Amino acid sequence: MKQATRFGLMLSVATAAFAASPAVSQVENGDADEASTNAGMLEEIIITAVPISGTKMTTSVSTSSLSAEEIRNFAPRSTAEIFRNIPGIRSESSGGGGNANIAVRGLPISTGGAKFLSLQEDGLPVLQFGDIAFGNADNFLRADSTISQIQAVRGGSASTFAQNSPGGVINMISKTGAQEGGSIGITRGIGFDRTQLDFEYGGPLADDLSFHVGGFYRTGEGTRNTGFNGDDGGQIKANITKDFENGYVRLYFKHLNDRETTFLPMPLLATGTNENPKFRSVEGFDAKSDTPHSPFLLSGLGLDGENNRRRLDLDDGIRALSTAIGIEFEFDLADDWRISNRGRYSENSGGFVAPFPASVASASSLAEQIGGAGATLGYANGPSGGQAIANPAALNGNGLAMSVALFDVDVNDFDNFANDLKLAKSFEMGDMGDVDVTFGYYKASQNINMDWVWNSFLMEVKGKDAALLDVFDANGQKQTLNGLFQFGDPFGGCCTRNYNADYDTDAPYASVSWITGDLSLDASLRYTFGDVSGSFAGTIQAPFDVTGDGVIEGPEQNVNLVDLANPSPVDYTYDYASYTFGANYLLSDDLAVFARYSRGGSANADRLLFGPAIAADGSLVDEDAAVDIVKQTEAGVKLRTGGLNLFGTFFYAKTEEQNFEITSLTFIDRKYRAYGFELEGAYSYGPFDITAGLTWTDADIVEDNLSPDLVGNTPRRQADLIYQVTPSYTDYGFTIGANIIGTTSSFAQFNNELKLPGYTQVNLFANYEILSGLVLSADVNNLFDTLGVTEAEEGSILPNSDAVIRARAINGRTASVTLRYSF
Repeated sequence: MKQATRFGLMLSVATAAFAASPAVSQVENGDADEASTNAGMLEEIIITAVPISGTKMTTSVSTSSLSAEEIRNFAPRSTAEIFRNIPGIRSESSGGGGNANIAVRGLPISTGGAKFLSLQEDGLPVLQFGDIAFGNADNFLRADSTISQIQAVRGGSASTFAQNSPGGVINMISKTGAQEGGSIGITRGIGFDRTQLDFEYGGPLADDLSFHVGGFYRTGEGTRNTGFNGDDGGQIKANITKDFENGYVRLYFKHLNDRETTFLPMPLLATGTNENPKFRSVEGFDAKSDTPHSPFLLSGLGLDGENNRRRLDLDDGIRALSTAIGIEFEFDLADDWRISNRGRYSENSGGFVAPFPASVASASSLAEQIGGAGATLGYANGPSGGQAIANPAALNGNGLAMSVALFDVDVNDFDNFANDLKLAKSFEMGDMGDVDVTFGYYKASQNINMDWVWNSFLMEVKGKDAALLDVFDANGQKQTLNGLFQFGDPFGGCCTRNYNADYDTDAPYASVSWITGDLSLDASLRYTFGDVSGSFAGTIQAPFDVTGDGVIEGPEQNVNLVDLANPSPVDYTYDYASYTFGANYLLSDDLAVFARYSRGGSANADRLLFGPAIAADGSLVDEDAAVDIVKQTEAGVKLRTGGLNLFGTFFYAKTEEQNFEITSLTFIDRKYRAYGFELEGAYSYGPFDITAGLTWTDADIVEDNLSPDLVGNTPRRQADLIYQVTPSYTDYGFTIGANIIGTTSSFAQFNNELKLPGYTQVNLFANYEILSGLVLSADVNNLFDTLGVTEAEEGSILPNSDAVIRARAINGRTASVTLRYSF
């Protein structure tokens, strides 16, 4: 009832505001709709996280834009694969349809998600926090043909014009129907099972009224061999805009109902040394196309967050349910004042379920860990279900089994509200130039209500249709239930829990910009007030008849339950200041320099719970734990000559972080330092175009209050160099090109022993206009079937011996073909 009431109230308010306004013409703020980039990269208009819109050439921030055509040519298999084409962004896109780790300019990924980066749709964050455990913002974000472009701001004014985004903002901007037209397309995987239908259309309904509507539906097994239909769902988005003589009002609507398989680390064979390891697939398990997912681990019995019996559905993967309505308006007022507002309410829920190998070892040793000395194994299900395994050492040719922690999380309530109101005025100062001032107020709330209800299984290491394994003790007594050996996690009871907390944010801000001649100066200040309240409950263990058959057997003798009788409160407030100031100077029409200093913060959310930062009464033991501060300095140069555009930026950042890493059960209290250089370029010569970017970073840990031996080490998975290059050739209605993504080596963990080798991934694309408006496209993602490892759980291996580690790798070669008609 609460959710329905709030949703109805927001709809009523938005509709009333729309209906009450008289008819006049629109000030098209967000209609980067079909914005052309033909004028050159440095002439693109930036409207994301800046005090006033302007071109890249005239603003003192580092920005990038990706057009709808560029996004299609990247041959992405997920939204995160698009983001890795933005300079400065390290997007570890090996998790499938969501659950990506996204970092910017050396700011660390100590846990997961995008802690220092805000993912936005049409200028407002998808979620208020980017690293909610099992609730990354990209879980609720899908790129489709309704997107006109993606804009990214790194550092700079993102600290003061967006919340929890000191590293930057990635903003997906929707088409609004300013120009009539649409498209419909169908994409089919070649060699993998996925079919997707995309559609969009927009245009005027009257002289002062326009609309846009579109979305997608997708179904299939997906990019890896899961053995079941794990990708199924879609979304619909719509907006309608009313023009006035002095502004516009726009309503937004989005409904997402999607499930997509997500991939966690999986077995990988490592040989060689920590400094120079050689990775290859385990016998019978291809790290580029296989996964621990199996049709024989699709459902089972367990308990929910209230300790009631439930049946799990593994094919849900990342389940995203989101219904959002928003309102945006902008009006010119008297005396050169302007008022603008963006507001959105979203009802979000869903889940996260995927198998994680807690350990990979010989089948016999894992059997004895569960059943004691002399334990034996049998197939719990599959074609050989019920049969004993006479020789575990020969199982599937590798003799291995996995102790699987089934990460199973119910996202009960991720509802959020955000509203950003601005009042601005322009002053003409004659010979002294022009001054713009902005006063704003940001109000937001984020619910985080979720249950962790993990279970543990024993499974064979097999690339397709892997079976669960039962364990029998030396007396022949079965110690498992259809392969399940623990109702709970295999880590000792960490991960059966419930929490329900509300995070309220109020943030007034102000900015001033001064343009005089070729010089522009700006400064802005934001002050954030946060209020957190709620409760959380951890794990207790007790006998429990989970199957309901009246018998306590095997794993039911010690079941992990949520300790509902003893919840802990969470009740604290925090506040902090963010500020930035920058300057841009045009040395000529084609050459500019800029510099900026900024201080911003990223508030911690659920990852503080269950840790030392929260006192028994719910207050903070250490007030500094609520917010992690980032201080950045950047300076750069922008150049255009002929068909060449170049944008180079030097950056230096100091970052503090308190966090919790789930898979290693490790709390973090560190400070980091990073500096480097970011280069973005574009060149056109007749039918030939090339865009490119590279980021060189030197980062290290400068302070660690819990593990001082790590001081001086490089943050995990931080490569010295990442790069992207996209050349293309267009003539006679035909386009062919390549999208090349690369990284040098990095360390798997903070101990700086095991290295993850660098790799280059090449994607090909080709488009041919068969008839006017009808285009046939083909693409190949990872053309050379490269094994690119993005993360590993282990921090070291024994030199010159075979070791099976747990790692996550990019997908192997996949291809698809699209038929698209634009009208």
